[in-house]
Amino acid sequence: MIATFRNVIIAAAAVAGVTGTALAETAPQPVKNVVLVHGAFADGSGWRGVYDQLTARGYRVSIVQNPLTSLADDVAATQRVLARQDGPVILVGHSYGGTVITEAGNDPKVAGLVYVAALAPDSGESTGDQFAQIPAPKGFVIEPQADNFGFVNLATFKAGFAADVSDADAAFMRDSQVPIAMSAFGDKVGIAAWHAKPSWFVVATQDGAIDPKLLRATAKKIGAVTEEIEGSHVVFLSQPKAVADVIDRAAQDALTKGAASN
Repeated sequence: MIATFRNVIIAAAAVAGVTGTALAETAPQPVKNVVLVHGAFADGSGWRGVYDQLTARGYRVSIVQNPLTSLADDVAATQRVLARQDGPVILVGHSYGGTVITEAGNDPKVAGLVYVAALAPDSGESTGDQFAQIPAPKGFVIEPQADNFGFVNLATFKAGFAADVSDADAAFMRDSQVPIAMSAFGDKVGIAAWHAKPSWFVVATQDGAIDPKLLRATAKKIGAVTEEIEGSHVVFLSQPKAVADVIDRAAQDALTKGAASN
């Protein structure tokens, strides 16, 4: 009797151990790869503060350098970086970079999308279509050049683009602008990834380049988990910890939310 009872306990413990192991193996794990995509008039170096925050938390962070020559070219640049990832990815886009991740986010490695003061056109829509709904603030002025690439007006750059960074940092960003092909603003998204992927959205409450009304309307349209952060259009530069916190939460929750939506 005692031997039989002991055998039952051992068997039960073995089953519990197997079950526990199975549960541990099937439970969604946090995403550990993050890919950051910059917007127009900039390059990837502006993400340094967010990069430092996330790598310190154990994430593998990669930064895309968009050529800003067309939406297709920028999506291709993002896809090259996604191909190098070793597991699920949180894909993050700032400003026009939001349009890029809306297309590139269809990659099967992408577990979730984070929009930072960004655009998120629907399928068949362009960046320009979104600005047609709610125009950019008057202080944000783009100057097309003879070759149809555009720069932000030098005199209004700080007020429209980077009002909450130091004068020195704003001057450097102004003078190191990467022009964008104006035609990119008319390029249409094929399939908007936010229809299938869970999304998070940072609204920069003092954005001088994209009206916060458009940011809020876009976040609501795509059903994103939304957080408002006091900051300019380059909120990721002025508030890197707050932006990294949103990306961190997305990485913790993306697989669970994605499974729930399927």
